[in-house]
Amino acid sequence: MKTSPFSRSTSIALGLLFVHSLFAQNPQGSGPDAAMAQLSHLKVAEGLQVQLFASEPMVVNPTNLDIDARGRVWVTEGANYRLWQPWGKLRPEGDRIVILEDTDQDGKADKSTVFYQGNDVNAALGICVLGNRVIVACSPNVFLFTDTDGDDKADKKEVLFTGIGGTDHDHGVHATVFGPDGKLYFNFGNSGSQIYHANGSPVTDLLERPVTGGGKPYRQGMVFRCNMDGSQFEVLGHNFRNNYEVAVDSFGTLWQSDNDDDGNRGVRINYVMEYGNYGYRDELTGKGWQEDRTNMETEVPLRHWHLNDPGVVPNLLQTGAGSPTGMTVYEGHLLPEVFHNQVIHCDAGPRTVRAYVASPDGAGYKAEIKDLLTSEDTWYRPSDVGVAPDGSLMISDWNDAGVGGHHMADQKLDTLSGRIYRVAPIGASKYAVSAPSLNSAKDCVEALRSPNLAIRYLAWTRLSDMQAKAEPELLQLWQSSQPRLRARALHLLARIKDKPQDYLLRALADQDPNIRALALRIARSQNAQVIDLVTRLNQDSSPVVRRECAIALRYSKSEDAPDLWARLALQHDGKDRWYLEALGIGAQGNEDACFQAWLNQVGDQWNTPAGRDIIWRSRSKAAPGLLVQLIKDDKTEESEKPRYFRALDFHDGPEKDAALLQLLNL
Repeated sequence: MKTSPFSRSTSIALGLLFVHSLFAQNPQGSGPDAAMAQLSHLKVAEGLQVQLFASEPMVVNPTNLDIDARGRVWVTEGANYRLWQPWGKLRPEGDRIVILEDTDQDGKADKSTVFYQGNDVNAALGICVLGNRVIVACSPNVFLFTDTDGDDKADKKEVLFTGIGGTDHDHGVHATVFGPDGKLYFNFGNSGSQIYHANGSPVTDLLERPVTGGGKPYRQGMVFRCNMDGSQFEVLGHNFRNNYEVAVDSFGTLWQSDNDDDGNRGVRINYVMEYGNYGYRDELTGKGWQEDRTNMETEVPLRHWHLNDPGVVPNLLQTGAGSPTGMTVYEGHLLPEVFHNQVIHCDAGPRTVRAYVASPDGAGYKAEIKDLLTSEDTWYRPSDVGVAPDGSLMISDWNDAGVGGHHMADQKLDTLSGRIYRVAPIGASKYAVSAPSLNSAKDCVEALRSPNLAIRYLAWTRLSDMQAKAEPELLQLWQSSQPRLRARALHLLARIKDKPQDYLLRALADQDPNIRALALRIARSQNAQVIDLVTRLNQDSSPVVRRECAIALRYSKSEDAPDLWARLALQHDGKDRWYLEALGIGAQGNEDACFQAWLNQVGDQWNTPAGRDIIWRSRSKAAPGLLVQLIKDDKTEESEKPRYFRALDFHDGPEKDAALLQLLNL
């Protein structure tokens, strides 16, 4: 049985399936007729239809896809998968990057072009099309290919990043995506380990710390943000196992999936709160989740992510066993309303593409699952999903009998299969896409409305170059009734020379909390003085806005930061773990001053549910003594005491020693 490079071991049951069907062949065979027959097994959400856009031999073993501004589907292939296995290299000339095109607009690809082929992109895990430039992720490298003459062939190949672990392994580097702020976002799994610039120098974060996964300070899988040239590199989250692909919405909010260890029913979906620790390994020791620890979670799927530890950001959703793969945010209007503005995600294990219908939950979110494209056919293995310019979805299917174990059933090049499906409303079989006009600011603003990221990239780039000349048209978009379109406009308006402060102040007074929060994010990205903005918003009615206020204080050197943090801490309700972790992130680099400012303001009324939370989460030198008081307090429930004992593990120094002596005397 074949495992795609996107897939990861899922469960004991799937492992047994793998052994049973190691040399199984698709009962439907391969080729266009077999692909059409397999189409009948797919079940699509109400109001939608699924078409076969492309199949073998046009494309095989699709690992990742992107859709360009002309509606063409770009695919990375994995024919040369797990070269150390007995079948070896199936395609000696190397794997391909192919462009699939529907020239007659009937919803089926009728043209295939090889953009690039080589052994340096064997089983590549990511592709991002940005005009005539194409970013391909394939450990140990992130490549930048350029088509200089418009013939759909790569004329120039550069290395953007290198030295990344996970070669010929799905826990390496994954796809880049263009963000609404004009930056690149991408991630790698826990085999990535480190990352270097093309010249071999280590990549460092904004605090000049090397980006490695060994715990100083980052661990395991990470998610990144940087400029288009790789500068201004940030680690936005860490301590994932195999965070497969990051998705970014118009507000700049990040979403990911992460896979558990074998068979632990712990696959999770994450809202990535910036700069958070996500708990795959013990923060302090780097030990695995199975190691004994105080206050260990009762259920294995929760234990897997150290969710009882202070300093671990909670999960949006846990989805059980699976092999999570590609993800996008659907910001179109063609599909039914339930899918609007929602994360769309592939999971090859349970053979499903689904939406996570999210809603606010304190300073974070909660979500429900809505299936979009599923199948009981054991060869359906969705690997990625993208949004086309017309608002339809393109879904790649690696197509094999199972996942897990680094094997594959199709061990000959002439039997490899792979499918691309198009999902659209019933009756919308025609796929009519034309390249956007970008001749004027008005044209570009219209293109910025597109649900397709490749079009938005082209529009964003032109509008950014126009600066003040684009302002009148962007202002019209800013006045839209659609918050996500307003957010796209704000990202550009706030980057017009000599205008940022004007638009950020407007955004701070906006009725939409997401816009107010976005203003803080933009200010941080511009290295602006955020203290004044936090001062304006620290009593905001929305916990989402106050969350961003807290994060904005991280490593602040302002003498006002501790008091502002304390005011935010006073608004913790003792129930919102998202908000509590935002406070912890915001205090980083200034823990003692922030905690003391809170103590000064709360006085002797600190022993409340909210106060106990803040003490439990704090890394201040003053916290151990208060933890001991909570442990000794007769009013503290016995069931709560392990929580405070565990919190002591995250402290060191004489303050902790003194606290332990008190406990020994007790």
